[in-house]
Amino acid sequence: MTPDDFDRLQSLLATRAGYRLSRDRIHLAEHRLGPVARREGYANVEALLANLWAHPVASLAWAVIEALLNAETWFRRDRTPFRILENELLPALARARPDGRVRIWSAGCSTGQEAWSIAMAALETGTSADLIATDLSQRAIEKARSGLYTGFEIQRGLTAKAMLRWFEPMEDQWIVKAELADAVRFGRANLLDEPVDGARFDVIFCRNVLTDMEPTRRARLLDGLERRLVDDGCLFLGADERLEGETVAFRPVNGRRGLYVKAPSALRRAA
Repeated sequence: MTPDDFDRLQSLLATRAGYRLSRDRIHLAEHRLGPVARREGYANVEALLANLWAHPVASLAWAVIEALLNAETWFRRDRTPFRILENELLPALARARPDGRVRIWSAGCSTGQEAWSIAMAALETGTSADLIATDLSQRAIEKARSGLYTGFEIQRGLTAKAMLRWFEPMEDQWIVKAELADAVRFGRANLLDEPVDGARFDVIFCRNVLTDMEPTRRARLLDGLERRLVDDGCLFLGADERLEGETVAFRPVNGRRGLYVKAPSALRRAA
């Protein structure tokens, strides 16, 4: 991959998805694009990119972008957010809502492990929940919808008890049981796009999404999350993600790394 190819990849990723691609990832980018080149019938990555620059077809551009996104995830990642959700938030929110239903969005759900973990928490507490999960990557969403995982993936984050409670073997893999499968609706969405509906949520998980985003795009994403979250709703970010001076819409919860509460509109106007 030439430096010029990499520069153009940086621009493509920032413009379409809002993500940064730092110079030290040039070899990682080439490695990830290798399978895309083979799948699309190109001799190598250079040939793939040459065709993309000459004929910028949207489907090929998104295949390249998806390959460069960080899809790292596992079940009950970091555990603490799911304990807070299960033991504190879900019971309190269910009591506070007139219909008893809690509305949750897993934004940037990757291959589904986070969304299934949230659904497990809701089902285990007997909470009625409307849970949607979205990601920019169509391939990730297809895997999430399938509910099918390898033995390594299924054991990464789940105890043997949880694995047997919520999954069943299918040949040499594991698939979500019907009760869990019915609890989540998956769909593709770009978090930088304007919302297509007026849905609002009590809880939003948007974990480990902001870290690699362009600073100007972070503000746009946070604005979108604010509009989709009810006043006093909860936002979960990654444990190491911070909102320092970027927005007055969210207040950190003391002693809960990565957990923010949406400030009431009166407080936002005063700020």
